Amino acid sequence: MQDLTPKLMEVTLENYWIFLITMAVIALFVFIALHFVKAGYGYLYNPKFGFPIPNKVAWVLMEAPVFIAMWALWYYLGEMTTELAPMVLFSIIQIHYFQRSFIFPMLIRGNSKMPVTIMLMGMTFNTLNALMQGYWLFYFAPDLNYYADWFSQPYIYIGIAVWLFGFITNLHSDYIIRHLRKPGDKKHYIPKGGMFRFVSSANYFGEFMEWVGYAIASWSWAGLVFAWWTFANLAPRAFDLYKRYESEFGEEFTKLKRKRIIPFLY
Repeated sequence: MQDLTPKLMEVTLENYWIFLITMAVIALFVFIALHFVKAGYGYLYNPKFGFPIPNKVAWVLMEAPVFIAMWALWYYLGEMTTELAPMVLFSIIQIHYFQRSFIFPMLIRGNSKMPVTIMLMGMTFNTLNALMQGYWLFYFAPDLNYYADWFSQPYIYIGIAVWLFGFITNLHSDYIIRHLRKPGDKKHYIPKGGMFRFVSSANYFGEFMEWVGYAIASWSWAGLVFAWWTFANLAPRAFDLYKRYESEFGEEFTKLKRKRIIPFLY
């Protein structure tokens, strides 16, 4: 197999910063655009986004690139480092994406579909995000001696705690959504329990908290851009879902006085 390490190491810190800034700016445009264009998958499925792919297949193809690319970057850039600090952050990413790539899709009930355009956009972002996180964790941060005294800093422990809270919230919220309907039932229901007591999109809140936690734990611009991208992608969708619940259930939903994605705030 061809050794890709020399080519991967041609990326300079200056180019990497340009990449980070570009990703942050694109996220802003995505945040604005999604207030006008509803991402047509799941509860908001819309066939205009392309021919349908079975949800289980689409989720694997969309999420697995991060999991695979991060292993490749650890191998080529990190030279399979076992240094504890980057491996903790690496594990945070890989735990989430292993669950999202290979466990979550197998738990999906029914025969729902995802438009191919949505899947391809997800694959593109996930691949770019893997490069953004992997280059920082395994290439630039070690070179800058960024991990010195890392475990003596409070942010690592705060960040891991926030990530764990988000991860558990995300799993529990997905469980609630999966069990809203019995087999064969096609009606829509209002999710209840857990963090759904406070927000209408508790699963998105959990995912956002995961990457806020990662941003704190990594104490990096790469982590912050990831958290910003998560909010830019999920907050407008949470807004659309809130409106859909409001339209479909009326007072039954509005009397719950939930926020959209961030408890007590938004």
